[in-house]
Amino acid sequence: QVQLVESGGGLVQAGGFLKLSCVVSESTFNAAGWYRQAPGKQRELVAAVKFGGTTNYADSVKGRFTISRDKAKNTVSLQMNSLKPEDTAVYFCYGDRAYVRYWGQGTQVTVSS
Repeated sequence: QVQLVESGGGLVQAGGFLKLSCVVSESTFNAAGWYRQAPGKQRELVAAVKFGGTTNYADSVKGRFTISRDKAKNTVSLQMNSLKPEDTAVYFCYGDRAYVRYWGQGTQVTVSS
């Protein structure tokens, strides 16, 4: 069974940083990334990486967040710098394999002002 397990969420002050990690149970994914969902809002794409190397980011996080992949560790990470209160949300990791998207359970990120 495919599993994605996130870690690294928490509470941080505005201007601070966090690093989220997502460990994938197998190496056959061709893309992965992070979504987030704030209370009362729709889930939105934050950052994505195709395993050929292409990355893309939401406009709201460009220049502050960096997505990376460690192939040897089957891990996709999201480095989040200069955090803002509006970044507060549950962050979900996903992985794509054979046209199927798999999801992690989510990790809470709270940014205080």
